[in-house]
Amino acid sequence: MTTNKTLRLILGDQLNREHSWFKNVNANVTYLLMELRSETDYAAHHIQKVVGFFAAMRAFAQELTEQKYNVIYIKLTDAQNQQSFDKNLLNLIEQHQFTHFEYQLPDEYRLNKLLQDFTAKLKITYSTCDTEHFFSQRDELGNFFKGKKSFLMESFYRYMRKKHNILMDGDNPLTGQWNYDSDNRKKLPATHKPVAPYLLQNDVHDIVDELNTTTVKTIGTIDAYNFVWPINRQQSLNLLRFFVQECLPLFGTYQDAMTTNEWSLYHSRLSFSLNTKMISPAEVIEAAIAEWQSRNTEILYNQLEGFVRQIIGWREYMRGIYWHKMPEYASLNYFEHNEPLPQWYWTGNTKMNCLKHSIKQSLTHAYAHHIQRLMITGNFALLAGVNPDEVDAWYLGIYIDALDWVEITNTRGMSQFADGGIVGTKPYVSSASYIDKMSNYCSSCYYNKAKKTGDKACPFNSLYWHFYDKHESKLGSNPRIQMMYNVWRKMDPEQKANLLEQASIYLQNINQL
Repeated sequence: MTTNKTLRLILGDQLNREHSWFKNVNANVTYLLMELRSETDYAAHHIQKVVGFFAAMRAFAQELTEQKYNVIYIKLTDAQNQQSFDKNLLNLIEQHQFTHFEYQLPDEYRLNKLLQDFTAKLKITYSTCDTEHFFSQRDELGNFFKGKKSFLMESFYRYMRKKHNILMDGDNPLTGQWNYDSDNRKKLPATHKPVAPYLLQNDVHDIVDELNTTTVKTIGTIDAYNFVWPINRQQSLNLLRFFVQECLPLFGTYQDAMTTNEWSLYHSRLSFSLNTKMISPAEVIEAAIAEWQSRNTEILYNQLEGFVRQIIGWREYMRGIYWHKMPEYASLNYFEHNEPLPQWYWTGNTKMNCLKHSIKQSLTHAYAHHIQRLMITGNFALLAGVNPDEVDAWYLGIYIDALDWVEITNTRGMSQFADGGIVGTKPYVSSASYIDKMSNYCSSCYYNKAKKTGDKACPFNSLYWHFYDKHESKLGSNPRIQMMYNVWRKMDPEQKANLLEQASIYLQNINQL
């Protein structure tokens, strides 16, 4: 009698130990994890990103093996590795005579299509299941906004709060107010010293050494003996505990702040653990709420709500937009921007202090927080008219937490307005005044934040007006930016000409800025 043998594929972002797949050990079920060139090579990834995923995958496979699950693990450098999902899968199915194949639904459109195409030709039975990770289903946002022209995040956030009974008093928000974003926009005081970040010390030199024997192209740097990112569930839970105890009390207040002196501030840095599914959004929110409940005289409600909104609001919303709008979303270019990304995005070697600091921090830590991504690197790329394809590729590669489903909606949508307003109600651009308001970058910059034209004038100032002038036909009637167009239209013609000339000079010499 033939034994039914099942092969279950685990992707690198499906390291969910709490998944129902692992309720029981079954001798007839084998789990497969693979390190592939198809995954290392679709973007120029930060070395910490590649190493982080491989380290977490290996730790997950080892844990399963120790608990007596059948595991096949294919390393990048293994001789039998054919470097693609379909080739390796077909080889293993034949070699081990598997009779059934299973996989969890991928979060990336690219892999979803690849596995759909693969199973369509498969000669054995197959089945799929949910990752059991998110608060919402793939099609939930699309159904929620069905028939509506706008996709307002706040509406979806409130719906999710109600559905999952998070910070609710019946049908009303717990405090009578849904959103405390206006309380969470403080600059870090010059004398304020944030809590030191919780940094792990993982030894990943073996993976780094293996990568060095390949032709995989990476960016950034790594300390192979002190890798600071979590690579298993327990480390992720430790980081979560540190965040709620030490960072949550001031998270909201300073979540938009930027400083040359700190790279982590009060941010949780849980996105890598979440996006690999080593921990779930539900337990992250539960931990934050429990800490607030036990210390509500120390932790003001705005700190908690701002964090909850990032997890159950933005994260779920962005994933919903992704599945509702892909694959067309990946090619949207509302402004028809086609300029190349400035060369210094790969080095940080620019005289603009905000960009130099944000980029070098990203190359060093594979991390920057949301305002650095949106209002520094993203802001400049939009003002400079960079092709959103190039912006996408940069963000997808440089950040350890960047997966297509979360990166492309934030970058092409929120940051670059390439979707024409599906995600954001206006382009997120600013002159030097906003950057100076939220950081100490301008105080030590080569350029003068106050100057709009002339020697050492901050490039953000003239590029800001150049952007609005260039795209007035598309943005001029947007009610959220009418004030800026009113200012521009009333401006002295000579001043306008000088600003546009200054911007033109900067754009022509962008790699020397």
